[in-house]
Amino acid sequence: MSRAFPDTALAADIAAGLARAETLFESQLSSRFPAVNDLCRHVERYRGKMLRPTLVIVSGLAFTEDGETLSGEHDVIAATVEMIHMSTLVHDDVLDEAEIRRRGTTVNHLHGNEMAVMLGDYLISNAFHLCSRVGDPALNLRLGEVTNTLCEGELVQLSRRHDLTLDENTYFEIVRRKTGALVGVSCELGAMLAGADASASAAMRLFGESLGVAFQIQDDLLDLLGDEQTVGKSIGRDLEKGKLTLPMIMHIARTTGADRSSALRAIEAKDGAALRTMLMRSGAIEAARARAVEIVEDAKRGLPATRRTHSRELLLELADRVVARDS
Repeated sequence: MSRAFPDTALAADIAAGLARAETLFESQLSSRFPAVNDLCRHVERYRGKMLRPTLVIVSGLAFTEDGETLSGEHDVIAATVEMIHMSTLVHDDVLDEAEIRRRGTTVNHLHGNEMAVMLGDYLISNAFHLCSRVGDPALNLRLGEVTNTLCEGELVQLSRRHDLTLDENTYFEIVRRKTGALVGVSCELGAMLAGADASASAAMRLFGESLGVAFQIQDDLLDLLGDEQTVGKSIGRDLEKGKLTLPMIMHIARTTGADRSSALRAIEAKDGAALRTMLMRSGAIEAARARAVEIVEDAKRGLPATRRTHSRELLLELADRVVARDS
């Protein structure tokens, strides 16, 4: 359920923070080589919801006093987490052989996998170069830890492709690492840099991690059910690449006999139409959607006390949007 959000002063603060982060993003990636600049300008189109930098800024504002502004450190971290995220999108498109991202052509489809891999590496190296400007090694260490966690999640997922025995616990461990960790640290560092204590910062991390997990479940559902024009990226890639997602795992666990065998055959044959019919009939689609909503509701209940009420309301609103989106 969407909440009304009338605080125009807070909205202006957030817009200004995002604009500063975007300026840092663009200046950091600027190169004296036109070919590099062209690639970076292309990948800048991938910026869509700006969820992670938004959470850095909103989490920071939540722990400031009324009228108090954020430090430049928030701008740097907001740009850094978005740059890390962009690098994962470029690499994901290579792994998934995707052709569409943000309703545009992917780098790998335009220029090949070699160029896309190196661009992803360029983004991640620039992210840590940018973060170093803050002069606090603890921030680089924390973001390095999270980036390692993210890569571990992706490696585990790759190792379990075409594995029809994948269970829910393993699925959630994968998505907590590959998606939840970066969203979590965005909330954690935003709060911490604004003066939140260790307990509140940890609670913000858990809040963000849960949002990331729910976001990934919604992505799984959109990949199964959405259309490319609305979603804005290549769909059906999970099934094509042998990645079992939550609705598939739930269906396999809930069915037996001929129904289960039919689902396994559809997965192995990459028959998306047949699989969608089975998942809807068994209730697995709704069960996965309900799990995402449950995770969001738990996250909202765990949100710690903040100094600014309107910022807290916006965090709750952003949580709801994670599972309400269609792209």
